[in-house]
Amino acid sequence: MNDQHWDEVYTRKASDEVSWYRPHLDQSLKLIDEAGLSPEAAIIDVGAGASTLVDDLLDRGYRRLSMLDLSERALDVAMTRLGQRSGAVQWLVGDVTTLPLPEATFDLWHDRAVFHFLTDPLLRARYVEVVRRALKPGGRVIVATFSHEGPTTCSGLEVARYEEGEVHAVFGDDFAPLRCLPELHHTPSGKPQAFLYCECRLRQ
Repeated sequence: MNDQHWDEVYTRKASDEVSWYRPHLDQSLKLIDEAGLSPEAAIIDVGAGASTLVDDLLDRGYRRLSMLDLSERALDVAMTRLGQRSGAVQWLVGDVTTLPLPEATFDLWHDRAVFHFLTDPLLRARYVEVVRRALKPGGRVIVATFSHEGPTTCSGLEVARYEEGEVHAVFGDDFAPLRCLPELHHTPSGKPQAFLYCECRLRQ
């Protein structure tokens, strides 16, 4: 994956002008709220970019947050927005498929920005293995990706699209499927994009 591409995207456009922008990630927040985690739960947001999810999770009292993205520029936007509160967050720059993450550390893995760009089955397998190692047993995974009705490209890059069950099939038997929920996202220009939110749990 190309960090330069995403740095250029966040240099050319304001964070609220990119196609995936939402003022709040309502569906993500709903699923996280329903997970019933304690404030001490370790949460990682993969492909965090300049998303406001970190702001909303801090507002909810979570104290062990990690934000990971290829683009240092995108994370800088989020850090600047948060000001002094950014010091309460761990900021990680790198490719999730190669960046070493601590084992059995996270209670919840969230991804609204990476999984659909993994068009190579080998990269998807590597991604799932990273998730399996980094999650605590019983830890939850929330992955939002484009559904089959969604776009075929995003930010000029090809994407993979999924139906209900296909995401769980990629994660395999180590993960217990929980649910998949559709979401119709509207870009800042008003264009509809069909997403699919899938949730699973690493088996004990």
